Amino acid sequence: MSWNTAFRLRQFVRGSLWLLPLAGVLLGVLLGSAAIWADRSVHLPAYWTYSPTTASTVLSAIVGAMAALTGFVVTVTVLVVQMATGTFSARYMRLWYRDRMLKILLALLVGTLAFSFTLLRRIETSFVPDLGVSVAGFLVVANLLLFVVFLDRFLHRLRPVAVAAFVAGYVHRDFARYAAAFAAPDVFTTVSEPAGERPALAVCSAKPGAIQALHVRGLAGWAREHGCLVVLRHQVGSFVPAGATLIETYGGAESGAGAQGKLRDMIVLGPERTIEQDPAFAIRIIVDIADKALSPAINDPTTAVQALDHLSDVLRLIGTTDLARSRWRADNPARTGLVIPARGWEDYLTLGVTEIREYGSTSIQVMRRLRAMLEELREEVRAEHRPAVEEELARLHTTVACTFADSVDLDRANTADPQGIGGRTEPPGPGQ
Repeated sequence: MSWNTAFRLRQFVRGSLWLLPLAGVLLGVLLGSAAIWADRSVHLPAYWTYSPTTASTVLSAIVGAMAALTGFVVTVTVLVVQMATGTFSARYMRLWYRDRMLKILLALLVGTLAFSFTLLRRIETSFVPDLGVSVAGFLVVANLLLFVVFLDRFLHRLRPVAVAAFVAGYVHRDFARYAAAFAAPDVFTTVSEPAGERPALAVCSAKPGAIQALHVRGLAGWAREHGCLVVLRHQVGSFVPAGATLIETYGGAESGAGAQGKLRDMIVLGPERTIEQDPAFAIRIIVDIADKALSPAINDPTTAVQALDHLSDVLRLIGTTDLARSRWRADNPARTGLVIPARGWEDYLTLGVTEIREYGSTSIQVMRRLRAMLEELREEVRAEHRPAVEEELARLHTTVACTFADSVDLDRANTADPQGIGGRTEPPGPGQ
Protein backbone atom coordinates (compact mmCIF):
# COMPACT_ATOMS: atom_id res chain seq x y z
CA MET A 1 0.00 0.00 0.00
CA SER A 2 1.44 3.39 -1.00
CA TRP A 3 1.83 6.23 1.50
CA ASN A 4 -0.78 8.22 -0.45
CA THR A 5 -3.36 5.43 -0.13
CA ALA A 6 -2.57 4.87 3.53
CA PHE A 7 -3.03 8.58 4.31
CA ARG A 8 -6.32 8.73 2.45
CA LEU A 9 -7.52 5.63 4.26
CA ARG A 10 -6.67 7.14 7.65
CA GLN A 11 -8.48 10.35 6.73
CA PHE A 12 -11.51 8.36 5.56
CA VAL A 13 -11.65 6.33 8.77
CA ARG A 14 -11.29 9.44 10.95
CA GLY A 15 -13.96 11.35 9.06
CA SER A 16 -16.45 8.55 8.47
CA LEU A 17 -19.58 8.57 10.62
CA TRP A 18 -20.81 5.11 9.58
CA LEU A 19 -17.82 2.76 9.91
CA LEU A 20 -17.90 2.47 13.71
CA PRO A 21 -21.73 2.19 13.86
CA LEU A 22 -21.54 -0.58 11.23
CA ALA A 23 -19.01 -2.39 13.40
CA GLY A 24 -21.41 -1.91 16.32
CA VAL A 25 -24.21 -3.61 14.38
CA LEU A 26 -22.03 -6.57 13.50
CA LEU A 27 -20.75 -6.86 17.05
CA GLY A 28 -24.30 -6.64 18.41
CA VAL A 29 -25.41 -9.54 16.22
CA LEU A 30 -22.40 -11.63 17.22
CA LEU A 31 -22.86 -10.91 20.92
CA GLY A 32 -26.57 -11.67 20.64
CA SER A 33 -25.79 -15.07 19.13
CA ALA A 34 -23.19 -15.67 21.85
CA ALA A 35 -25.73 -14.73 24.54
CA ILE A 36 -28.25 -17.20 23.13
CA TRP A 37 -25.60 -19.95 23.15
CA ALA A 38 -24.65 -19.07 26.73
CA ASP A 39 -28.32 -19.12 27.83
CA ARG A 40 -28.69 -22.66 26.49
CA SER A 41 -25.60 -23.75 28.42
CA VAL A 42 -25.99 -21.89 31.73
CA HIS A 43 -28.73 -22.29 34.33
CA LEU A 44 -29.56 -18.97 35.99
CA PRO A 45 -31.23 -18.36 39.38
CA ALA A 46 -35.00 -17.85 39.32
CA TYR A 47 -34.76 -14.08 39.89
CA TRP A 48 -32.78 -13.79 36.62
CA THR A 49 -35.44 -15.49 34.52
CA TYR A 50 -38.24 -13.94 32.44
CA SER A 51 -41.43 -15.24 30.97
CA PRO A 52 -41.63 -15.27 27.14
CA THR A 53 -44.18 -12.45 27.21
CA THR A 54 -42.12 -10.26 29.55
CA ALA A 55 -38.91 -10.87 27.58
CA SER A 56 -40.63 -10.02 24.28
CA THR A 57 -42.11 -6.83 25.74
CA VAL A 58 -38.80 -5.71 27.23
CA LEU A 59 -36.78 -6.40 24.08
CA SER A 60 -39.39 -4.80 21.83
CA ALA A 61 -39.31 -1.67 23.99
CA ILE A 62 -35.51 -1.59 23.86
CA VAL A 63 -35.47 -1.92 20.06
CA GLY A 64 -37.96 0.93 19.70
CA ALA A 65 -36.18 3.13 22.26
CA MET A 66 -32.77 2.62 20.62
CA ALA A 67 -34.19 3.45 17.19
CA ALA A 68 -35.81 6.63 18.55
CA LEU A 69 -32.70 7.69 20.48
CA THR A 70 -30.52 7.11 17.41
CA GLY A 71 -32.82 9.37 15.41
CA PHE A 72 -32.62 12.02 18.12
CA VAL A 73 -28.80 11.90 18.14
CA VAL A 74 -28.77 12.29 14.36
CA THR A 75 -31.12 15.28 14.68
CA VAL A 76 -28.84 16.91 17.26
CA THR A 77 -25.91 16.25 14.94
CA VAL A 78 -27.65 17.97 12.02
CA LEU A 79 -28.45 20.98 14.23
CA VAL A 80 -24.82 21.20 15.33
CA VAL A 81 -23.75 21.10 11.67
CA GLN A 82 -26.11 23.94 10.80
CA MET A 83 -25.04 26.07 13.75
CA ALA A 84 -21.33 25.40 13.27
CA THR A 85 -21.52 26.30 9.60
CA GLY A 86 -23.48 29.49 10.19
CA THR A 87 -21.89 30.72 13.41
CA PHE A 88 -18.36 29.35 13.54
CA SER A 89 -16.66 28.29 10.32
CA ALA A 90 -17.51 25.80 7.61
CA ARG A 91 -13.87 24.70 7.82
CA TYR A 92 -14.46 23.49 11.39
CA MET A 93 -16.77 20.73 10.20
CA ARG A 94 -13.86 18.59 9.01
CA LEU A 95 -12.65 18.37 12.61
CA TRP A 96 -16.12 17.88 14.05
CA TYR A 97 -16.74 14.80 11.88
CA ARG A 98 -13.86 13.09 13.65
CA ASP A 99 -15.34 13.29 17.14
CA ARG A 100 -14.98 9.87 18.74
CA MET A 101 -17.76 10.41 21.27
CA LEU A 102 -20.37 10.78 18.53
CA LYS A 103 -19.16 7.67 16.72
CA ILE A 104 -19.01 5.58 19.91
CA LEU A 105 -22.51 6.66 20.93
CA LEU A 106 -23.96 5.80 17.51
CA ALA A 107 -22.14 2.45 17.55
CA LEU A 108 -23.47 1.61 21.02
CA LEU A 109 -27.02 2.62 20.12
CA VAL A 110 -27.28 0.60 16.91
CA GLY A 111 -25.25 -2.22 18.48
CA THR A 112 -27.77 -2.46 21.35
CA LEU A 113 -30.60 -2.40 18.81
CA ALA A 114 -29.02 -5.25 16.81
CA PHE A 115 -28.26 -7.20 20.01
CA SER A 116 -31.85 -6.88 21.28
CA PHE A 117 -33.37 -7.75 17.90
CA THR A 118 -31.18 -10.85 17.65
CA LEU A 119 -32.49 -12.00 21.03
CA LEU A 120 -36.09 -11.07 20.23
CA ARG A 121 -36.29 -13.28 17.16
CA ARG A 122 -35.15 -16.36 19.15
CA ILE A 123 -37.72 -16.17 21.95
CA GLU A 124 -39.91 -19.28 22.01
CA THR A 125 -42.46 -20.74 24.35
CA SER A 126 -39.86 -23.22 25.60
CA PHE A 127 -36.81 -20.90 25.51
CA VAL A 128 -36.12 -17.39 26.75
CA PRO A 129 -32.60 -15.83 26.54
CA ASP A 130 -32.70 -14.67 30.17
CA LEU A 131 -29.03 -13.68 30.35
CA GLY A 132 -29.30 -11.76 27.08
CA VAL A 133 -32.37 -9.81 28.25
CA SER A 134 -30.51 -8.73 31.41
CA VAL A 135 -27.46 -7.70 29.37
CA ALA A 136 -29.73 -5.71 27.06
CA GLY A 137 -31.07 -3.85 30.09
CA PHE A 138 -27.55 -2.97 31.24
CA LEU A 139 -26.74 -1.78 27.71
CA VAL A 140 -29.74 0.57 27.81
CA VAL A 141 -28.42 2.12 31.03
CA ALA A 142 -24.97 2.49 29.42
CA ASN A 143 -26.54 4.12 26.36
CA LEU A 144 -28.42 6.64 28.49
CA LEU A 145 -25.32 7.54 30.50
CA LEU A 146 -23.24 7.95 27.34
CA PHE A 147 -25.99 10.04 25.76
CA VAL A 148 -25.93 12.43 28.73
CA VAL A 149 -22.14 12.74 28.36
CA PHE A 150 -22.57 13.30 24.61
CA LEU A 151 -25.21 15.98 25.16
CA ASP A 152 -23.10 17.77 27.75
CA ARG A 153 -20.04 17.63 25.48
CA PHE A 154 -21.79 19.06 22.44
CA LEU A 155 -23.72 21.71 24.32
CA HIS A 156 -20.40 23.01 25.59
CA ARG A 157 -18.91 22.83 22.10
CA LEU A 158 -21.63 25.08 20.72
CA ARG A 159 -19.76 28.01 22.25
CA PRO A 160 -17.43 29.74 19.77
CA VAL A 161 -14.68 30.03 22.37
CA ALA A 162 -14.80 26.25 22.89
CA VAL A 163 -14.37 25.72 19.16
CA ALA A 164 -11.41 28.11 19.09
CA ALA A 165 -9.83 26.27 22.03
CA PHE A 166 -10.44 22.92 20.32
CA VAL A 167 -8.76 24.10 17.12
CA ALA A 168 -5.82 25.60 19.04
CA GLY A 169 -5.39 22.23 20.73
CA TYR A 170 -4.90 20.62 17.33
CA VAL A 171 -2.06 23.06 16.62
CA HIS A 172 -0.36 22.27 19.92
CA ARG A 173 -0.66 18.57 19.18
CA ASP A 174 0.65 18.67 15.61
CA PHE A 175 2.97 21.67 15.36
CA ALA A 176 5.98 20.02 16.99
CA ARG A 177 5.80 17.21 14.44
CA TYR A 178 5.34 19.75 11.64
CA ALA A 179 8.39 21.76 12.75
CA ALA A 180 10.45 18.59 13.27
CA ALA A 181 9.99 17.70 9.60
CA PHE A 182 12.18 20.70 8.69
CA ALA A 183 14.84 19.78 11.25
CA ALA A 184 16.24 17.03 9.00
CA PRO A 185 19.55 18.06 7.41
CA ASP A 186 18.29 17.47 3.86
CA VAL A 187 14.89 19.19 4.17
CA PHE A 188 14.76 22.90 3.38
CA THR A 189 12.23 25.71 3.08
CA THR A 190 12.22 27.87 -0.01
CA VAL A 191 13.64 31.37 -0.22
CA SER A 192 14.60 31.29 -3.88
CA GLU A 193 14.53 28.55 -6.48
CA PRO A 194 17.20 27.25 -8.86
CA ALA A 195 17.56 29.99 -11.47
CA GLY A 196 18.56 29.41 -15.06
CA GLU A 197 18.30 25.64 -14.74
CA ARG A 198 15.98 23.29 -16.51
CA PRO A 199 14.41 20.63 -14.29
CA ALA A 200 15.43 17.07 -15.03
CA LEU A 201 11.92 15.91 -14.21
CA ALA A 202 8.60 17.71 -13.81
CA VAL A 203 5.68 15.97 -12.11
CA CYS A 204 2.21 17.36 -12.81
CA SER A 205 -1.00 16.83 -10.88
CA ALA A 206 -3.40 14.31 -12.35
CA LYS A 207 -6.44 16.02 -10.82
CA PRO A 208 -7.32 19.31 -9.12
CA GLY A 209 -7.30 19.63 -5.36
CA ALA A 210 -5.77 21.22 -2.28
CA ILE A 211 -2.48 19.76 -1.06
CA GLN A 212 -3.45 18.04 2.17
CA ALA A 213 -0.18 16.41 3.16
CA LEU A 214 3.33 15.51 2.01
CA HIS A 215 5.38 12.41 2.72
CA VAL A 216 8.41 14.45 3.76
CA ARG A 217 10.60 11.50 4.70
CA GLY A 218 9.74 9.67 1.52
CA LEU A 219 10.47 12.65 -0.72
CA ALA A 220 13.75 13.39 1.08
CA GLY A 221 14.72 9.73 0.86
CA TRP A 222 13.96 9.68 -2.86
CA ALA A 223 16.16 12.75 -3.33
CA ARG A 224 19.06 11.07 -1.46
CA GLU A 225 18.63 7.87 -3.39
CA HIS A 226 18.80 9.62 -6.76
CA GLY A 227 21.29 12.33 -5.81
CA CYS A 228 19.07 15.23 -6.80
CA LEU A 229 17.26 18.26 -5.47
CA VAL A 230 13.49 17.76 -5.22
CA VAL A 231 11.63 21.07 -5.28
CA LEU A 232 7.91 21.33 -4.48
CA ARG A 233 6.17 24.06 -6.42
CA HIS A 234 3.24 24.63 -4.04
CA GLN A 235 2.95 24.74 -0.27
CA VAL A 236 0.65 22.57 1.80
CA GLY A 237 -2.87 23.98 1.74
CA SER A 238 -2.61 25.51 -1.74
CA PHE A 239 -5.13 24.51 -4.40
CA VAL A 240 -3.50 22.96 -7.47
CA PRO A 241 -5.32 22.81 -10.83
CA ALA A 242 -5.22 19.64 -12.90
CA GLY A 243 -2.07 19.51 -14.99
CA ALA A 244 -0.17 22.04 -12.85
CA THR A 245 3.42 21.24 -11.90
CA LEU A 246 3.67 19.68 -8.45
CA ILE A 247 7.34 18.73 -8.25
CA GLU A 248 10.52 19.54 -10.13
CA THR A 249 13.81 17.73 -9.72
CA TYR A 250 17.25 19.15 -10.43
CA GLY A 251 20.25 16.94 -10.87
CA GLY A 252 20.77 13.25 -11.56
CA ALA A 253 17.26 11.94 -11.16
CA GLU A 254 15.68 9.21 -13.21
CA SER A 255 12.92 10.21 -15.58
CA GLY A 256 9.86 8.44 -16.87
CA ALA A 257 6.36 7.55 -15.80
CA GLY A 258 7.59 5.29 -13.00
CA ALA A 259 9.48 8.08 -11.26
CA GLN A 260 6.59 10.50 -11.74
CA GLY A 261 4.16 8.02 -10.24
CA LYS A 262 6.35 7.43 -7.17
CA LEU A 263 6.73 11.15 -6.54
CA ARG A 264 3.05 11.88 -7.17
CA ASP A 265 2.08 9.21 -4.64
CA MET A 266 3.93 11.14 -1.93
CA ILE A 267 1.56 14.12 -2.22
CA VAL A 268 -2.10 13.92 -1.24
CA LEU A 269 -4.62 16.15 -3.02
CA GLY A 270 -8.15 16.50 -1.70
CA PRO A 271 -11.23 18.73 -1.91
CA GLU A 272 -10.23 20.76 1.17
CA ARG A 273 -7.30 21.45 3.46
CA THR A 274 -6.40 19.39 6.51
CA ILE A 275 -4.90 20.57 9.77
CA GLU A 276 -2.19 17.92 10.31
CA GLN A 277 0.54 19.58 8.21
CA ASP A 278 -1.09 22.99 7.78
CA PRO A 279 -1.03 25.18 10.93
CA ALA A 280 -2.30 28.09 8.84
CA PHE A 281 -5.57 26.20 8.37
CA ALA A 282 -6.12 26.25 12.14
CA ILE A 283 -5.45 29.99 12.21
CA ARG A 284 -7.89 30.37 9.33
CA ILE A 285 -10.64 28.65 11.35
CA ILE A 286 -10.06 30.81 14.44
CA VAL A 287 -10.03 33.97 12.32
CA ASP A 288 -13.26 32.84 10.65
CA ILE A 289 -14.90 32.60 14.08
CA ALA A 290 -13.80 36.15 14.90
CA ASP A 291 -14.91 37.41 11.46
CA LYS A 292 -18.37 35.90 11.89
CA ALA A 293 -18.68 37.44 15.35
CA LEU A 294 -17.75 40.86 13.94
CA SER A 295 -20.19 40.67 11.04
CA PRO A 296 -23.14 43.15 11.12
CA ALA A 297 -25.58 40.23 11.39
CA ILE A 298 -24.06 38.98 14.66
CA ASN A 299 -22.14 41.98 16.05
CA ASP A 300 -20.54 40.15 18.98
CA PRO A 301 -17.09 41.67 19.57
CA THR A 302 -16.67 39.81 22.87
CA THR A 303 -16.58 36.53 20.97
CA ALA A 304 -13.92 37.99 18.69
CA VAL A 305 -11.90 38.92 21.79
CA GLN A 306 -12.19 35.34 23.06
CA ALA A 307 -11.03 34.07 19.67
CA LEU A 308 -8.04 36.42 19.93
CA ASP A 309 -7.13 34.78 23.25
CA HIS A 310 -6.57 31.43 21.56
CA LEU A 311 -5.16 33.00 18.42
CA SER A 312 -2.47 34.68 20.51
CA ASP A 313 -1.59 31.29 22.01
CA VAL A 314 -1.19 29.75 18.54
CA LEU A 315 0.84 32.68 17.20
CA ARG A 316 3.09 32.60 20.25
CA LEU A 317 3.79 28.91 19.64
CA ILE A 318 4.74 29.61 16.03
CA GLY A 319 6.62 32.81 16.80
CA THR A 320 8.91 31.15 19.33
CA THR A 321 9.94 28.52 16.77
CA ASP A 322 12.93 28.94 14.47
CA LEU A 323 11.32 28.85 11.02
CA ALA A 324 14.48 29.94 9.19
CA ARG A 325 16.95 27.29 10.30
CA SER A 326 16.64 25.31 7.07
CA ARG A 327 16.33 28.02 4.40
CA TRP A 328 17.61 27.13 0.93
CA ARG A 329 18.89 29.70 -1.56
CA ALA A 330 19.93 29.47 -5.17
CA ASP A 331 23.59 29.82 -4.20
CA ASN A 332 23.29 27.02 -1.66
CA PRO A 333 25.97 24.38 -2.32
CA ALA A 334 23.54 21.65 -1.26
CA ARG A 335 22.27 19.97 -4.42
CA THR A 336 20.67 16.99 -2.76
CA GLY A 337 17.58 17.18 -0.62
CA LEU A 338 13.97 18.31 -0.47
CA VAL A 339 12.89 21.95 -0.81
CA ILE A 340 9.38 22.76 0.45
CA PRO A 341 7.77 26.20 0.06
CA ALA A 342 6.71 26.98 3.63
CA ARG A 343 5.11 30.00 5.27
CA GLY A 344 7.25 32.37 7.28
CA TRP A 345 6.33 34.09 10.53
CA GLU A 346 5.14 37.16 8.64
CA ASP A 347 2.64 35.03 6.72
CA TYR A 348 1.15 33.51 9.87
CA LEU A 349 0.95 36.89 11.59
CA THR A 350 -0.69 38.58 8.60
CA LEU A 351 -3.25 35.78 8.34
CA GLY A 352 -4.08 36.01 12.02
CA VAL A 353 -4.33 39.80 12.34
CA THR A 354 -5.36 41.50 9.10
CA GLU A 355 -9.04 40.56 8.79
CA ILE A 356 -9.76 40.94 12.50
CA ARG A 357 -8.19 44.40 12.44
CA GLU A 358 -10.22 45.32 9.37
CA TYR A 359 -13.61 43.98 10.49
CA GLY A 360 -13.15 44.99 14.12
CA SER A 361 -11.83 48.48 13.44
CA THR A 362 -14.96 50.11 14.94
CA SER A 363 -14.91 48.01 18.12
CA ILE A 364 -12.91 49.50 20.97
CA GLN A 365 -12.49 46.21 22.79
CA VAL A 366 -11.24 44.38 19.69
CA MET A 367 -8.66 47.10 19.04
CA ARG A 368 -7.53 47.03 22.66
CA ARG A 369 -7.27 43.22 22.76
CA LEU A 370 -5.47 43.15 19.43
CA ARG A 371 -2.93 45.68 20.67
CA ALA A 372 -2.39 43.69 23.86
CA MET A 373 -1.81 40.54 21.82
CA LEU A 374 0.70 42.20 19.51
CA GLU A 375 2.60 43.84 22.36
CA GLU A 376 2.78 40.49 24.13
CA LEU A 377 4.04 38.80 20.96
CA ARG A 378 6.65 41.52 20.50
CA GLU A 379 8.11 40.59 23.87
CA GLU A 380 7.96 36.82 23.49
CA VAL A 381 8.67 35.85 19.87
CA ARG A 382 12.14 35.36 18.45
CA ALA A 383 14.19 38.49 17.75
CA GLU A 384 14.05 38.04 13.98
CA HIS A 385 10.24 37.95 14.15
CA ARG A 386 9.80 41.21 16.06
CA PRO A 387 9.99 43.60 13.08
CA ALA A 388 6.88 41.98 11.62
CA VAL A 389 5.08 42.51 14.95
CA GLU A 390 6.21 46.15 15.01
CA GLU A 391 4.79 46.62 11.53
CA GLU A 392 1.43 45.18 12.58
CA LEU A 393 1.40 47.48 15.61
CA ALA A 394 2.00 50.46 13.30
CA ARG A 395 -0.86 49.33 11.05
CA LEU A 396 -3.09 48.95 14.10
CA HIS A 397 -2.18 52.44 15.29
CA THR A 398 -3.04 53.88 11.87
CA THR A 399 -6.35 52.02 11.77
CA VAL A 400 -7.36 53.30 15.21
CA ALA A 401 -6.28 56.84 14.32
CA CYS A 402 -8.42 56.82 11.17
CA THR A 403 -11.48 55.19 12.73
CA PHE A 404 -11.56 57.13 16.01
CA ALA A 405 -10.05 60.41 14.77
CA ASP A 406 -13.13 62.40 15.79
CA SER A 407 -14.11 60.21 18.73
CA VAL A 408 -13.80 61.01 22.40
CA ASP A 409 -12.68 57.39 22.89
CA LEU A 410 -9.52 57.68 20.79
CA ASP A 411 -7.32 57.27 23.87
CA ARG A 412 -9.24 54.21 24.99
CA ALA A 413 -9.18 52.57 21.58
CA ASN A 414 -5.41 53.13 21.46
CA THR A 415 -4.78 51.40 24.81
CA ALA A 416 -3.81 47.76 25.27
CA ASP A 417 -6.15 45.63 27.37
CA PRO A 418 -5.77 41.82 27.57
CA GLN A 419 -9.53 41.52 28.23
CA GLY A 420 -10.64 44.02 25.61
CA ILE A 421 -12.49 46.18 28.12
CA GLY A 422 -12.36 45.77 31.87
CA GLY A 423 -8.92 44.27 32.27
CA ARG A 424 -5.60 45.79 33.23
CA THR A 425 -4.91 48.62 30.82
CA GLU A 426 -1.58 49.84 29.55
CA PRO A 427 -1.17 53.13 27.66
CA PRO A 428 0.45 52.94 24.23
CA GLY A 429 4.24 52.88 24.23
CA PRO A 430 6.55 55.51 22.73
CA GLY A 431 5.93 56.18 19.06
CA GLN A 432 2.59 54.35 19.03
